[in-house]
Amino acid sequence: MKSAFYAVALLIIATASFAQDHPSLTAAANTVYVGADGKFESAPDTAVIQFDISVQEDTSQAAYQRASKDTEEVRQAMRANGIEPKAATIGFFSVQPMYDWKSTKQKVIGYRVSTDVTLKLKDFSKIGAITQQLADANVSERQTLNYTLENIDEAKNKAVEDAYRRARNSAETVARASGRSLGDLSYASVDTFENPRLPLFKAHAMAAMPSAAAPPPTEEFTPQTVTVTAHVNALFNLK
Repeated sequence: MKSAFYAVALLIIATASFAQDHPSLTAAANTVYVGADGKFESAPDTAVIQFDISVQEDTSQAAYQRASKDTEEVRQAMRANGIEPKAATIGFFSVQPMYDWKSTKQKVIGYRVSTDVTLKLKDFSKIGAITQQLADANVSERQTLNYTLENIDEAKNKAVEDAYRRARNSAETVARASGRSLGDLSYASVDTFENPRLPLFKAHAMAAMPSAAAPPPTEEFTPQTVTVTAHVNALFNLK
């Protein structure tokens, strides 16, 4: 009688769970439905430096020439740190007229040429020098640095494994409590999530930079870990 009571209770719990999470899935007798979260943390393998090149001059030609000059300074800074320019990606150059909005006639007072540059580095020891040199060169109005994991699929798989292990452990506990044993997996659903990749360093070109003797902003600090979480819903048969 006790085993029969637990079997009925398990069926009721499973039916309620399906009604909430998976309405299209019909619970069967002698099954147990469980859900669990898992995660995997890993040190990042790639640093992503993003900055813009933005200049303003009286004419569009002068603005474009100055933007080309600043771009060359970026290439020189990269080569000085042993980084090939082709390691960076650059967007298209946009030209935008600038207006004097204080005037009712909206007079054009200049032209702004801008583009975005993204640099990915595997060697973290080069981060401090290149970010500081780019700021000292005064070619950008903004500069951000964040860390990421290029091989994210492997991290997702490990997070799913952790979630499934937790789900199976919960199912085995329920089975033992009801005097039963856990059978094969009948159904499973998986969701994975990555933590937001927030910028860890931001510098404005016009801000006062530290002296040459001061260490780079990232010196001696450890990059934030990349965390991937997963949720697994699983349906097991009961023996």
